[in-house]
Order: sequence, then structure tokens, then C-alpha cells
Amino acid sequence: MFRRSLIASAILSAALPCYASSEEKQTIGAIEIIGDQEKAQQLPGSGSVVSQHQLEEEVVTDINQALKTVPGVYIQEEDGSGLRPNIGIRSASSERSEKITLMEDGILIAPAPYSNPAAYYFPTAMRMSAIEVLKGAPLLRYGPQTTGGIVNLISTPIPEKTSGELTTTVDQNGSTDTHIHYGGTNQSWLWQLETVQRNNNGFKDIDRSNNDTGFSISDYVAKLGWQDDNQKLLFKAQASTETSNETYLGLTDADFAKDANRRYGLSSIDQMKNDHQGLSLTHSKTWSPNVFSTATIYKNTFNRDWFKLSGGASLIDSANGGDANAQGILDGSIDTTNLNYKHNNRSYLSQGMQVALDIIAEDHLLNIGARLHEDEMDRFQPTDIYNQVNGSLVYQSTTQPTGSNNRIETAKAASLWIADDWQMNDRLNLNLALRYEDINSQRVQYADANRTTVDSRKSNNTSIFLPGASLTYEMTQSLQVLAGYHHGFSPLGGGASANEKPETSHNWEAGIRYKGDDLFVEAIAFYSDFSNKTENCSLASPCSNGATSGTFVTGNAEVAGLEVQAGKTYNQENYQVPVQLAYTFTEATIKDNNAVSGLNAGDKLKSIPANTLSLRAGIEHNSGWDNYAVVKYTDKMCSVTGCNSNSNAFDETDALLTVDWISHYPVARSTEIFAKAENIFNEQRIVARTPDGARPNKPLTLTVGLNHKF
Repeated sequence: MFRRSLIASAILSAALPCYASSEEKQTIGAIEIIGDQEKAQQLPGSGSVVSQHQLEEEVVTDINQALKTVPGVYIQEEDGSGLRPNIGIRSASSERSEKITLMEDGILIAPAPYSNPAAYYFPTAMRMSAIEVLKGAPLLRYGPQTTGGIVNLISTPIPEKTSGELTTTVDQNGSTDTHIHYGGTNQSWLWQLETVQRNNNGFKDIDRSNNDTGFSISDYVAKLGWQDDNQKLLFKAQASTETSNETYLGLTDADFAKDANRRYGLSSIDQMKNDHQGLSLTHSKTWSPNVFSTATIYKNTFNRDWFKLSGGASLIDSANGGDANAQGILDGSIDTTNLNYKHNNRSYLSQGMQVALDIIAEDHLLNIGARLHEDEMDRFQPTDIYNQVNGSLVYQSTTQPTGSNNRIETAKAASLWIADDWQMNDRLNLNLALRYEDINSQRVQYADANRTTVDSRKSNNTSIFLPGASLTYEMTQSLQVLAGYHHGFSPLGGGASANEKPETSHNWEAGIRYKGDDLFVEAIAFYSDFSNKTENCSLASPCSNGATSGTFVTGNAEVAGLEVQAGKTYNQENYQVPVQLAYTFTEATIKDNNAVSGLNAGDKLKSIPANTLSLRAGIEHNSGWDNYAVVKYTDKMCSVTGCNSNSNAFDETDALLTVDWISHYPVARSTEIFAKAENIFNEQRIVARTPDGARPNKPLTLTVGLNHKF
């Protein structure tokens, strides 16, 4: 049959929740929500898996580039390296990935998923063995963001036999990346040590400065597990640090056209420093042949200080409008005073526990679960004042934080869910889901640096039931149809007032799948109807009304689109040619005229491209010499909602088409060398206009490296 039996799939996924498998070895320690791509092609909803094979063959270091090959996913690049990804899925726009649910090994990974979901932290892509993307009604098992989709990053699993792997690269700029892990089993005990070391010199040049525009990242992971015939226990500890010479300041369009890789001297002292620690303990147990449980406790802390120029957007806007004085300040030829460089200093805490129970009862697989979660963001942001004198920055004084720069936001959430995967007969599978979220959030804002006087308080309570249903029906052994509905929800965040209502939506999908003779084709139409579409305002992503804090309610909106993916492998005598295509069309607009927001029916929503496409093709030779080409296209996007209704050329990004080439060659049984050319035609376009001006994608980059298994 097209879809394997419910019971067989249930036993595989529920009895072994901590296992992942590959053709080479059995592994433990990777917690999945889908499994492999074959399972994704059988879901009673839509989903995709970026496999370990794809991540290795494309030598992925940037999560953005991997996710561009998944239908229904929108990427808005920012720094060219994927340090702080902007990921959107279907009707969830991409700003700081805050409208999707991000997980690592099934655990919420955004710094503060309920109170401050903006993903200023993102796990290192090099240490991931797979990436799962889940859309449609089945995502109600996870949350809290339930509109667009889920991204679950699967960390490097523990090998069954003691072994390790080393991958190291260097590019033409002298940047290096190294990933090494080693682990195995000793009777009932399992262990693994892992690190990623990244030292990047950047690809931009700063006016009148010798500082580079790169970054350094050190990431460490340790796993320790124990298992017997009926249960498994896995402890995971992670710690990472990052120093990146990144800025919010982009370029004017005129300067971008001359040199896309220029940076103004005003940004020469901008720098992000952060550290992240994560702890989790997962226990899974087989209580009987039909009852399985998984329980996890987790804690993540994240501290960051992004020291950078504030107010750069006003200089860029003025210079774009022809203001010679603003252009001179950007160029360093005109002196100016009172430049604000803010320590965007914040500490985050995210912790909780979650329990899930799987019960097989005849033709039903029931999943019942609960999560108790709390998170916090502590913002304390002093500002340093500089003058620009003869093109150099001269420190003047420091202003201690008050008001919005001195506040604490918290959230406490209780989640319950139940899902029934019901194989009604040999052809029809029905999936029913119900999720409940109860969230209490609070903001306390202080009037003085010592926090002796409260400036203001806000609080909000949200309780909501989120139903969903989806089905698959096998028309023939090769042809399957699917359909689904779910109620979407996006939490308000820690700064919400008592009378504010969260963003909600009604989401539908329907599609068809064909599978046979090494060919898979899937086409899924989707539609989302919003009663109160909102934008979360920040300096990184100002709202369409210009606000940099709070929310902007754009009103009723609708998002409709079509996802198509296809894959086929052509087999020849000495080689194979795998080809995969992913395409998404999306139309995202305001639904009704809104006198309050000033938006009108037909205004396009921001950060959602009309068309995205990826085409992957390879030549895999029996000798092990494998070559791959990856073509990726992203259409232009509005940087503010309603850009199609005005004549402002600075409210829209450019379309971008890039081509990568990767070649692998074995030099020994366990060793291969590889070369990668990213963006081989050196196409650079304005891929973002926030924060603060035009920003480019990465230029042509040549990388060579070595992989050794031991």
C-alpha cells in the first residue's frame, strides 16, 4: 500500500522514540517528530525532511540554504551566513523566525518561546544530522506557534559502535570550519562528545577600518545515555559562545549598486557577543506492547549583548531621499554628534517539562501529552554616545537605561493535547487533534537603572482551544489524496496588554501524491484566513507603520498558495542521477479595508515572496566521485505591508537566483575530499531592507575540505 499500516508505523515511532537509523549504522540520541523523507511522504498533512545525506552532500553550514530546498518555507537572508535566520512557513512570515515553532530534538529552542520568540539564538547547523519541517493539522501536537509550521533540528545521534567523524573546511577568505564528534556504546551505556569550531573572516569591508566582518563560534555538546530492554534515559548538555562583528546598518541603494559588500565606518565598532547553555533529560519507556511514554525536562539560558549603532535607518532613509548631509555622515566626510550605540543586552531563560503517552488500541494510535513551561527576558540596555570627528568615532558618555530599555518580560504556559491517528480501513486514515494553551504573560518596566521605581506594568492572559483534523485516502497503490484543517494561533508575547487578543487563523490544505518507479510527486494547496493578522515590532524588524516595539494589527488577511515537490532517480550502469524539485507559489494580502491600520484590501503582506523554487541534481558515480548542483530562486518581497500600493522603490527587496556546485572525491576507504562553489555566478541582490538599509547575500565563495570517519 502507499501508506504503511498504522500499527507498524506506530510501533516503530513510539517504541523507539530516541532512535534514528541510517544505511551505515544504528544510532541513538536523535529525537524525531517525522522520521525520514519516506515517512514525510505518508503524513496525514504536509512535511519534509532535509536528510543527513543532503546536509553532507551540500556541506551545509548555513541553515537558510538547506531550508530553501523545502516547499512552503520562506527565507529572508540578513547577514549572508545564517547566524540569525529569518524563517517563515506558509502564512507565517519570516521576521526572526518568531511566527514558527523552533525545536532541537523535540525541545523548544527559541530564547523565550512564549514571551520573546524572536530567534536571536539559533543552533549551529553543522552539528545537525537532519531537519524536519511539519505543516498542517499534525503540528498541533507541538506549538506554541501553530499557524505556519514546525522546524525540528535533529542533533548528531550517538553511534551504536564506538566511532567518530571529522569534517574541516577552509575558504578563499581564510575562514575555517571544523566539526568533530566521537562516541559509542558500552553495554547499556551510551556516550558522545562533539564540538564545532567556526572562524570566519566575513565578506564585507568596513570604511576606514581594519576590523573584519566575520565571526567566531565555539559549540560543545555532550550526551550520556543508559538503556535496557524496556526503557532509555538520555542526558544532553550543550554550551556555545559567539562573537560576531555584525551590524544592523545596511547600505543606501546607490551605494549598494556600487559595492554590495561595503560597510560604512559608522558600523566599525558594532559587535554581537552571546553564549547559550542547554540541558535536557529524556526518559522513554515501553510499559506494554501497546503503551509507550516519553518525558523530558529541559532548561536553556541565553545571554547576548549586541553593541551597535541605533537610528541608522533614519540616515539611510534620508540619504535614499537625496539628503547630501545624511550621505556625508554615512561616508564619514561630515562630522556629527550624539550617535547612539546601544548595548542591546538581554538575558533569556526557557525551562519546563513535557510528557507524552502513546497508546495503540486496535486501529487507533492515541497520543496524549502535556507541557508546563516558563520563560523570561531581562532587558538592560545602556547607550554609549559617540561623535564622528574626521571620519573617526570618539566616545563621549554613557546613558543608563530606563523605560523600554530596562524591563523584564515573563510568560508561564500550560499546554495539553490529544491526537488520534485512526486507520479507519485499508485506504482511509483520519487524524484528529485538539490542543489547549493557557498563557500568562507580564511586563515590568523600570524608570531607573537601579530598578527601584516601576515605570509601568502590563499583563495578559490567553486561554485557547485549537482543533484540527486531517486525512489521507489511497485511491490506488500509487496515488493518494490528503486534506486537513486546523486552528492557528500565535502568542502575543510578554509585552501584551490585558485587552489585546492573539493572532488566530483558520488553515486549510488539500493535495495529491503519486509514488512509484523511483518517482515521487506531491502537490498541496493551502489557504489561511486571519481575523487579526499582526506584526511584532522590533529594531530588527520594524512594523509596517514604523514602530520598533509592541505589535501592529494589520487586520483581516488571507494567504493562499500551492506547494509542489517532485523527485526521481535515474539509474545508469555506473552512476545515478537524483533530481529533486521544490516550488511554492503564495499570494498573501490584506482581506478588507482597515481604517485603523490604514491598509486596504489587496495590499501585500510583508516578507512573503510570491514564488520560490529549488532544483537539486546530482551525478553519483559508483567510484564514489559525486557531484551536485543546487539552483535556488526567491522572488522579491515587500519589506512593509502594502508595498504594492505605493511607489516607494525602497519598500521591496530584489529577486535572487543562485547556483551552487559541490564535488566529493574519495581518497581512501574512510576519507574523502570535497570542493564547493557557492553562488558560482556571483549574483548579489538586495535580499533584505531590514534592519536599517539594503543588505546583500553572500558572494561567490570557494571552499575545500576533508571528511574522515574513524
